[in-house]
Amino acid sequence: MKTFRFLDFTVYKDSKDFYKQVVNVTKSFSRDNEELKKQLNRAALSVVLNIAEGSAKKSDKDFNRYVENSLGSVNECVAALDIAFDNQLINSNSFEEIAELAEKITKQLGGLSKKLKNS
Repeated sequence: MKTFRFLDFTVYKDSKDFYKQVVNVTKSFSRDNEELKKQLNRAALSVVLNIAEGSAKKSDKDFNRYVENSLGSVNECVAALDIAFDNQLINSNSFEEIAELAEKITKQLGGLSKKLKNS
């Protein structure tokens, strides 16, 4: 499976865990909050898929654009989770746990971006 280099990236694996946690926490959202749930799930999935798609690009510059898109999606997720917390859709423990993983992923993406810019 060496063709799929993204499978070796720790940030890819952590992003999959992040997506699972987001999907898990949004399962309890009511129908009134369906739009927020869908947007949050799409943004979390976007983190993972942009890493995978970008890794197939021919240049590091192109790959980095996808890494930056993933970073934007992580930030979108944290904002949506903050809204969910403010509206009492998730508890503080869930928010903190997912936000910690989001911060870890943000740092990993930042490191990957820096590496891609320097190659």
